[in-house]
Amino acid sequence: MTVAPVGPVSIPVVAPITPPDGAPTGTSGASFGDQLAQGLNALQQSHLKADDLAAQAATGDLLDVHDYMIAATEASLATQLTVAIRNKAVDAFNEIMRMQA
Repeated sequence: MTVAPVGPVSIPVVAPITPPDGAPTGTSGASFGDQLAQGLNALQQSHLKADDLAAQAATGDLLDVHDYMIAATEASLATQLTVAIRNKAVDAFNEIMRMQA
């Protein structure tokens, strides 16, 4: 039995905000919404991959069960990261809303 190497999990990086003086930051120009959508699509793809491998494992078509365990763990960690980022964004929004004008 051979074990295939596992590559790093790619987590999308959000482009930095343009400085107030308007100097370019060297980003590709993708908006925050686009970056967010790409991140959520990557999360969904990781869950679809884990679900597909789970179905293969249940039917006996999967030769190496560790492939499913790796995919399930990656999907779980990506979900935990997404939830943590969402919680921080909600906390920041609530803090802004509490500020006095």
